[in-house]
Amino acid sequence: MSTINNSIIRFLQQQTCATICCKNGGGSPYCFSCYYVFNKENSLFYFKSSMDAYHSALIANNPIVAGTILPDKLNKLITRGIQLQGEVLQQFHPMAKDAYMRYHKKHPMALAIKGEVFTIRIDYIKMTDSKLGFGKKLNWKRQNDLEKVTIS
Repeated sequence: MSTINNSIIRFLQQQTCATICCKNGGGSPYCFSCYYVFNKENSLFYFKSSMDAYHSALIANNPIVAGTILPDKLNKLITRGIQLQGEVLQQFHPMAKDAYMRYHKKHPMALAIKGEVFTIRIDYIKMTDSKLGFGKKLNWKRQNDLEKVTIS
């Protein structure tokens, strides 16, 4: 059972698009946007992309990624968003076994688009939400498959 704060879970479930950053061979950052599905039970993140995409090749060489998620509808008076870090799992990894089904259950129209469903094992999340109070941040970190929540 996940111990990610319910505010983080609700936010991730309500949004649809993320920006993911990976590194190229020279260590420079490269970002791309994607639609995603969040698996709260295992703290996983699924997205679909073509294997021919530049970022797919970069991830194959270095699976460590970071990302951001902003609200689908921005409110300039309230700062809200997620920063995350994780690792893209290989398709045969046990935690990635349901990725295809879970992604297409939420995005059935994506079945018409060629591509593979990738799984990111989320290792760290920081959520900023000024609705919770000025400067309030929620943090979660995976620790040896045990999850820990901190509020600062």
